Amino acid sequence: MPSLVCTGADVAAARLIQLTYWYPNSAVPALSEVSLDFSEGITLVAGPSGGGKSTLLRVLNGLVPHFHGGRISGRADVAGADIIRTPTRNLARTVGFVFQDPELQAVYDVVEREVAFGLENIGVPAAAMRDRVDEALGEAGVMHLARRRVRTLSGGERQRVAIASVLAMQPRLVVLDEPTSQLDDEGASLVISSAIRMAQAGHSVVISEHRLERLTQVAENVVVVDRGTAEVRQPSAWRPIRLTMDATIGRSPGAEAWSLSGVTAGPGGRPVLQDVNLAGRRGELVALSGPNGGGKTTLLRVIAGSLEPLAGKVERRPGRIAYLPQNPTALLHRPTVRSEVRLTLDRAREPDDPDQMLATLGLLAMAERYPRDLSSGERQRAALAAVLPGRPDLVLLDEPTRGMDPFARGALIKVVAALRDAGSAIVLATHDAELRDALADRVVTVCGGMVTEQPAMRT
Repeated sequence: MPSLVCTGADVAAARLIQLTYWYPNSAVPALSEVSLDFSEGITLVAGPSGGGKSTLLRVLNGLVPHFHGGRISGRADVAGADIIRTPTRNLARTVGFVFQDPELQAVYDVVEREVAFGLENIGVPAAAMRDRVDEALGEAGVMHLARRRVRTLSGGERQRVAIASVLAMQPRLVVLDEPTSQLDDEGASLVISSAIRMAQAGHSVVISEHRLERLTQVAENVVVVDRGTAEVRQPSAWRPIRLTMDATIGRSPGAEAWSLSGVTAGPGGRPVLQDVNLAGRRGELVALSGPNGGGKTTLLRVIAGSLEPLAGKVERRPGRIAYLPQNPTALLHRPTVRSEVRLTLDRAREPDDPDQMLATLGLLAMAERYPRDLSSGERQRAALAAVLPGRPDLVLLDEPTRGMDPFARGALIKVVAALRDAGSAIVLATHDAELRDALADRVVTVCGGMVTEQPAMRT
């Protein structure tokens, strides 16, 4: 049966009528008979990872079907243009889209040039362009980054720069796919405030999110997408699924596994960390907290050995390192999800069955899928499945719950707790307070290049 319609048809910025879409070589539709109107204000798109949220959003800017291919039926319009028949370059004037992977979205190396890129493409005069770039940087809270090189930014900073690039275009329809997934509380608040201001200015704003508390208070509608169907709910009457995330307290930590003594470090010779003294033990989980750009990722890279310190000493006990970077797609190169896990086990000479990890993370049904064709939340789980199997000695995770629904986060907690209790030394950087409180033996705040330890709070 078709889904309900959001709001009045006469004012819809985008409209889907009986829309069904199949990805190439898929017998099961990713979207099934979806009928929705998106009007002025904020529409929150929620639902489990892999349920069809990202596919629905990509219909709105024409990536589905123009880029992804496959089969489509029904009708889809945005600002009066037929999405199925209009080239994506034309739709880009009306639809601003911020993807879940901002590190894959940048074109220019300098922030202000990156924000101006779309304006250059549509021929905005130089004087007007400067004003619009400055306004967008301010709205996204990244004016201080205007002259920074994009490659030196943290994942959260890149996310806000991508949002500024969209705001500069002043589109009628703004689509944000997990915009706060890598942001600290201040950054997330800035993004949501920007979305509210855009809605108040007459834009239609569509946001897919797992951090829902504040958004449910300001959204006009909630669209729940699950197994390809879309159902409209009233925000006041809808509550997201919540899981109690708890982990068994680990055994007493063992011998020291890694240490930093007087370490100063940063990419490109630019110090981000200053005179850091920190260490971790086997069977212990250290959680890194703090604002975007404070140095958490730099600290993980130094511990991993992928970034040499500018000064100081780094020591690690011998053994396998499992490292999940902020961009999990960079890890996925094999033809199937199962083969990614098998490769790790073979290299580590460990006899475990790949399906054990896949089942734990809810990926068995996707075992033969090409990893890069998965949704962002599924790719995150696939990357975790690829780095965590067996018995790594040191585990380093950078924003591991990015794009994950509550069920996936609960599964991750079980995996990480089991590794910790088996003796792995674990360091994770996260803005996910529930994850941190469920797992951390110690919490270290990384801010302005300095580290400060604080008591861990278990749920």
